[in-house]
Amino acid sequence: MLKLQQINKVFNEATPDEKIALDQINLHLKKGDFVTVIGSNGAGKSTMMNMISGALTPDFGVIEIAGKNVVKLPEYKRSVMIGRVFQDPMAGTAPSMTIEENLAMAYSRNKTRGLRKGVHKKRRELFRESLETLHLNLEDRLNAKVGMLSGGERQALSLLMATFTQPSILLLDEHTAALDPSRAELITNLTKQLVEKDQLTTLMVTHNMQQAMDLGNRLIMMDKGQIILEVEAEEKKQLTIEKLMAEFQRIRGEKLNSDAALLSV
Repeated sequence: MLKLQQINKVFNEATPDEKIALDQINLHLKKGDFVTVIGSNGAGKSTMMNMISGALTPDFGVIEIAGKNVVKLPEYKRSVMIGRVFQDPMAGTAPSMTIEENLAMAYSRNKTRGLRKGVHKKRRELFRESLETLHLNLEDRLNAKVGMLSGGERQALSLLMATFTQPSILLLDEHTAALDPSRAELITNLTKQLVEKDQLTTLMVTHNMQQAMDLGNRLIMMDKGQIILEVEAEEKKQLTIEKLMAEFQRIRGEKLNSDAALLSV
């Protein structure tokens, strides 16, 4: 469903500020895979997400979604295949529009737009039923401006909107990081519920290692623009934070020794 092959990205190339953001990234997600992504700041996690969404273009490499090479496809055209939720609860929704109007936009994302009215009785009932699954009573506030919602309510709405049309790929970019613990738990549980219900192919970036281990069927770790560890389903079930940190230190140590050996030649 999603395939990255030999993806490279360098910022400020051939200058003192040169930074290798992504270095030979290869990743393949089958339909229904839910992959969590961890790594320190600057590891390349968000850059990889921006490559997939089309916000950034790789220097070279191939990005395929549902078997189609989308490297040359602009972000707005990829959006019909991709649902994305950002860290900032203020992103991904239109604050001056109502809940109903935001849902109408999300509903129309991958459909041909005509001159028919955006919201009618049958569609409004669909919106109410969808909002009921959030258990936040938003179904009774369809005409409320989204800008008046709390951060947790808005992030829940963003998640619902991103999954509304069952996109080919769902990108979750630290989407619980800006929330208080109780709201973060709510959004985490809602994420699991929505992804499992529709078997959505999902890539989720998080700094929360426990969350990365609890959610999804695969886990990858990034460091300095590379994927340094991939953990598959059965092995993931046995993971602990201690094991994960030990593996990170081992891999990083081996890489440092390898780099030092190359420099000494």
